[in-house]
Amino acid sequence: MSGNPVETKKTRTNMRIVVACSAFVASMVGVSYAAVPLYQLFCQVTGYGGTTQRVEQMSDTILDRTIKVRFDSNVAAGLPWDFKPVQREVELRIGETVQVSYTATSTSDVATSGQATFNVTPMAAGAYFNKIQCFCFTENELKPGETMDMPVVFFVDPAIVDDLDAKDITTITLSYTFFPHASEKPVAAVAEPVQDSNTL
Repeated sequence: MSGNPVETKKTRTNMRIVVACSAFVASMVGVSYAAVPLYQLFCQVTGYGGTTQRVEQMSDTILDRTIKVRFDSNVAAGLPWDFKPVQREVELRIGETVQVSYTATSTSDVATSGQATFNVTPMAAGAYFNKIQCFCFTENELKPGETMDMPVVFFVDPAIVDDLDAKDITTITLSYTFFPHASEKPVAAVAEPVQDSNTL
């Protein structure tokens, strides 16, 4: 004798609901994992939040108008580094490629690693501040007492003069903050064998 058709239909409907809910939850988990890289990509493309741009080549246009760039440095708690710009500001022509340097010195007695985050202010300038080379693109490691020169090669995109929100900017501040990089846990020392006093 076959089962109740009403009950069978109800069971199928419930199964569809369970499958749909499971798929929805899985898609939300996927979106949450993708949110951070997508947001970072959005910031890099638009300059939102003062995020600078990464480019492969220099500008082929240099304007007569100049702009000042100031340099700021910070170190987060937990990273024993002295980090600072070699010069506090430069004045350059818009479109001109310039190299400046920061230095970082470890004050630790063990090797330490750091990764720099960065932004520019005013935030409207972020879309036009182009980096060709920067220490912030990779993780950096310093040995005890080591000092490292950290160059930055950049230019300000001439398109900034056509942006209604950014064309009147005369000074840009480039700011870096170094954070400690996650490292492997130290391997526990192997205990020395205890000598039995009864051993002959």
